[in-house]
Amino acid sequence: MAEMIESEIVANVWKVLVKPGDAVAEGDTVMILESMKMEIPVEIENAGTVSAVHVAEGDSVTEGGALVTVE
Repeated sequence: MAEMIESEIVANVWKVLVKPGDAVAEGDTVMILESMKMEIPVEIENAGTVSAVHVAEGDSVTEGGALVTVE
């Protein structure tokens, strides 16, 4: 079952650390967001394989915006 990782805040995508096909473990950081000069790591709750990355470095995201899909 696919798990959609969404942004919890309005932010800019500072660094994307995964690509489709990458295996991820529980607690892995998949990207880093930047908001108000703070770096916010986005972590995976369940292990799986990244099936899609919905943003690129430099993109702006809104609260609830899709970041990564993990199968």
